[in-house]
Amino acid sequence: MSSHDLPSLKGAKPIDPSVALKHPRAPIAPSEETVSMQTWLAVIASTIGAFLAILNIQVVNSSLADIQGAIGAGIDTGGWISTAYLISEIIVIPLAGWFAQIFSLRTYLLVSGALFLVFSVTCAAAGSLPEMIALRAFQGFFGGVLIPMSFTIIMTKLPRAKQPIGLALFAFSATFAPAIGPTIGGWLNDNFGWEYIFYVNLIPGAIMLAMLWISLEKAPMQLGLLKTGDWPGIATMAVGLAALQTMLEEGNRNDWFGSRMIVWLAITAAVALSAFLWIELKSKSPLVNLRLLGDRNFGLGTVSAALLGVLLYGTVFVVPLYLSQTQGYNAMQIGEVLAWTGLPQLLIIPFVPALMKRVDARVIVAVGFGLFALSNFLNIHLTRLVAADELLVPNIIRAVGQALLLTPITALATARIAPKDAASASALFNMMRNLGGAVGIAALQTFLTKREQFHSNVLTPSVSLLGEATRQRISRLTDYFLSHGVSDPATATHQAIIAVGRTVRTQATVMSYSDTFIVFGVSALIALVICLFMKRPGASQAAAAH
Repeated sequence: MSSHDLPSLKGAKPIDPSVALKHPRAPIAPSEETVSMQTWLAVIASTIGAFLAILNIQVVNSSLADIQGAIGAGIDTGGWISTAYLISEIIVIPLAGWFAQIFSLRTYLLVSGALFLVFSVTCAAAGSLPEMIALRAFQGFFGGVLIPMSFTIIMTKLPRAKQPIGLALFAFSATFAPAIGPTIGGWLNDNFGWEYIFYVNLIPGAIMLAMLWISLEKAPMQLGLLKTGDWPGIATMAVGLAALQTMLEEGNRNDWFGSRMIVWLAITAAVALSAFLWIELKSKSPLVNLRLLGDRNFGLGTVSAALLGVLLYGTVFVVPLYLSQTQGYNAMQIGEVLAWTGLPQLLIIPFVPALMKRVDARVIVAVGFGLFALSNFLNIHLTRLVAADELLVPNIIRAVGQALLLTPITALATARIAPKDAASASALFNMMRNLGGAVGIAALQTFLTKREQFHSNVLTPSVSLLGEATRQRISRLTDYFLSHGVSDPATATHQAIIAVGRTVRTQATVMSYSDTFIVFGVSALIALVICLFMKRPGASQAAAAH
């Protein structure tokens, strides 16, 4: 952040920018007593932007099949509609803080927000897969800016005492948006058409731009920073993250390291990201200050954020897949089920900052991850009959757990982060949460496939045609098909055998989902333990802030 982007407060003594530039290690903290309405407008507007950017991932995924059909994309290639957005988003998150210094926070946010809305409209008008991929990449590049900038505004414009309120607002974007996205996407798709999942950004986006226009102070651009930028770091970071994200998205579809493309992507990601780490640690003016990870709370908090990304995006990926594969639910029905992991958060998140004043944040996080683990352990005994009604209680428990997590984790992680490091902290924290989600989904796709194969191999011998129970089952099914329009006994028997095979596969699939919920539960418990090792913010927090 530049000195020009530091908040101005009512009654505060004017700050000489030249003094701030000469003493970058002594940032001037906002007043602890008052926060102007202008500042709150900036915070609220930026969190609306982050909400839209994150929401756009889930609403598009919920309507992907209809989009693919409309633009003539196949199942294998249509996945790039989502992948293009995710690659651009994860690349721009570490760059956002630097761009905000160059172009000024106000200009950068306004232009990025406006272009995000422009490309939302053009995506709705796309007529081919290449066109859609290109437009989604631009949409992700400008939408991705809104996520770290919201985090940065909260850390730099709000005093420590008010930051939990800002972080609670940010939690709406980071945890509520993924949960409610399929609900909104399914409803829009079924009632108005897939184009409206892009148009939905326009009204809240326009409100966001108006609020940012009013609330952010004008500041001069510093284009000279382009000459001194960490270009080797930028290049290696962009190549490495793009290769890694592509590998994760395409790995399961291409049999992972059985594919030459995946092998080369893995090598590219490993080399580029290793070079990026070396450059950032050696550079006097790094793009991202990786040394922040050496702080105990921020390092552990970032790991917890990555695990939270696995849990948040993983459950939103697995539950719809389970409902569509085993219950035949459409997008609207899936959205209605997942609504119960989102709507309760609207009631709980606003009270988390007040709760943090009375209860140790580490205890709140422990309860949150504990509830998250419990909700998943309640789903480990799935059967073919488990559907919306049976998932209601676990979903509500999960919603309560999610609502209790992000605000205190972020407060604990950033307790010793000075305002001058806010941009780097925001980049690392948000990038790791997104990477956690990407890695988690890629691993889950492979895990589900392997566990389904394992359970099929275990179940198949028990339904041998030589077994008495299997023969009786085939006989009953044969009689059923003969009484329902099949005249040839041989054909009826063949259909009965196929039906038995489908039953075995369905049961194996259900059992693989049960295994997945065990993984979620254990991951939540690991994150719980990690957070208990974080320090409770105390006097050191005030020292870091001032």
